[in-house]
Amino acid sequence: MDRSELEALISEALVDAYGPDEELTAWSAVLEDALEVPFTTTVLGQEVTVTKLDFPEHGGVRAVCVAAGHRQRIALTDLPLPDPPPAGAEWVAAYRLWSGRG
Repeated sequence: MDRSELEALISEALVDAYGPDEELTAWSAVLEDALEVPFTTTVLGQEVTVTKLDFPEHGGVRAVCVAAGHRQRIALTDLPLPDPPPAGAEWVAAYRLWSGRG
């Protein structure tokens, strides 16, 4: 998607959000609804399964990754997406742009 399409998604996600707390709440709702989990990706050469998203109180979005019996939360802005990406990955790209990491 190009930047204007991502900006349109950002506007759609934040249409009713006023202030940083409501914006994060809006992102949590959109990402939880749109991003199809679980999916498999590679982190530092290790295949991991993203089992869900986590929305800590201090902000941001974390992907809960599981591999070989271990669990690790990775910032969604830092998570490499697989090729092909999971359904809803356009919302991850929009979130990254909004957060300044896109």
